Amino acid sequence: MPKMKTHSGAKKRFSVTGSGKVRRLKAYKSHILTKKDSKRKRNLRRPAIVETNGEAKRIKRLILA
Repeated sequence: MPKMKTHSGAKKRFSVTGSGKVRRLKAYKSHILTKKDSKRKRNLRRPAIVETNGEAKRIKRLILA
């Protein structure tokens, strides 16, 4: 069985911290910005930890494949 490949899109948008948490870098800030209000877009500029456990687990599987 061949190795799983890392998901290129996830690799560019997320990273895993030393303690194993998933950090969001540029995710959710690329398009469909007209419906997002200014406050939300401003908060998306900063890196943040992905809070939802299910999402974090799914993202980790894509990155650490």
